[in-house]
Amino acid sequence: MNLEDYFDRPRVKIYTHFPYGRDGSQVDEVASWTSGRGLSVRSGHQLFPEKFENFHGAKVGVTALPFRPYWIEEETKAPDGALQKTYSGSDGLLLTTIAGALNFSFAVLPVAGWGEVTSLVMERKSMMAAIYHILLPQRQERYDFTFTYEQIKTDFCMATPSLGSNWQSLYYPLSHGVWASVLAMLVVFSFVLYVVTNVFCRDDIQRLRSWGVTEVVLGSLLGQSIVQRTASSSGYRVLVATWLIFAFIVGTAYRGNLTAALTLPAYPPRPETIAQLVKAVESVTMPSYGTEFRNFFLQSESFEFKTLGAQMVIVPSALDGLRQALVKKQSHMDGRRYLDQMIAEHFTDARGEAQLYVGRQSVLPGLAGWPVPHDAPYKPQLDRIMMRIIEAGLYEKWSEDMLRQAREEGRQKEKERMEKQKLDGEQVEDEEANKSDKAKALNIVHMQGPLMLLLLGLLLGLLVFASELVVGGKTWP
Repeated sequence: MNLEDYFDRPRVKIYTHFPYGRDGSQVDEVASWTSGRGLSVRSGHQLFPEKFENFHGAKVGVTALPFRPYWIEEETKAPDGALQKTYSGSDGLLLTTIAGALNFSFAVLPVAGWGEVTSLVMERKSMMAAIYHILLPQRQERYDFTFTYEQIKTDFCMATPSLGSNWQSLYYPLSHGVWASVLAMLVVFSFVLYVVTNVFCRDDIQRLRSWGVTEVVLGSLLGQSIVQRTASSSGYRVLVATWLIFAFIVGTAYRGNLTAALTLPAYPPRPETIAQLVKAVESVTMPSYGTEFRNFFLQSESFEFKTLGAQMVIVPSALDGLRQALVKKQSHMDGRRYLDQMIAEHFTDARGEAQLYVGRQSVLPGLAGWPVPHDAPYKPQLDRIMMRIIEAGLYEKWSEDMLRQAREEGRQKEKERMEKQKLDGEQVEDEEANKSDKAKALNIVHMQGPLMLLLLGLLLGLLVFASELVVGGKTWP
């Protein structure tokens, strides 16, 4: 306000500053006041105008770093042949839409890392950091956030466990309890059968000795016929009939589950929760912005979070952490969509099978927004337009498009690599990929268990035969 004399009477002129006016930053008179006329607002003006509804084509500075699928930078050729950067990704498209609605253009300021992305916002050199940041107490002390447009799930990923040795498939069809029950029934039934055929049978010929009882019990369980010279009493027949029914049921169930275990092998258990994660890994990696997460976890009262914070290691990039997770006993932690994008691009083969998996339980579900300076006057305009875009479903559509495109590009790259191998004479991997959708016959790998069991039986038989020769001497016909 300026106080001046007007025909010997005081007059007050009221001005307002427009940081993004038609001619750039400018000051306009919006009203005046005199003792005779009172307050008079100029035509076409408002006493308290909205200064950030229209930026009138001004160029503002923002900060961001490539972070798929949220922010993607690509260099394209302009019509005049010059190289220019284009920005896509869900957050890149969100910023482009907001810029069109508020009539401004933006320039991405050069930054050296994620720390500088937000430091320029705090210094008010950047209008905003146009990439999502999770709301953490430490962050809210340094800068403000826009409308929380995204619910981010910070998850962990690990290498997909490989199949165990195929010889173990002989044991997998039945659980520990079933194996223990069958073993207990073998002992109990052998004892009962021995008592029945020796105590209650008066004919020495029909009595079964220890080896005879073992031959009847184990032989029938393995599908062998029963020796006919055994006892013929009613008690013996009832016992053997009962055992044959039991052996038939157990054998049928075992053979069916064995077939399934050989053709559809089960993967070993893998960590799916935070409690399982901290016990299974030696370290958890995150990029440079993981320092704030580590400090947050260390301040928690939860034992799992404190252990997780102590295990966290900062790596140069997310790709380095994911590659280490493939070969080391460790995990990588980041946003769910970002992990899905990186796995689809770099860790998925031509058949669409991923080498990494994402855990079922989220480590830190939270809300996310764009960092802006504290008390930023343009925050209400950003919030309003963001809310409209989210409610229209555009942001979710952009995210799904980015992920689908990444998966298609990843599979295409893998196919091109395999085609190159095929031209170079390396056809084994390509043939396996072509067979992936067809029925697979059991091969030598699937039959490791039976073959190893047969080999052990032959070795045991040879050892028993040699022992008989040594102990009993040589007997020739």
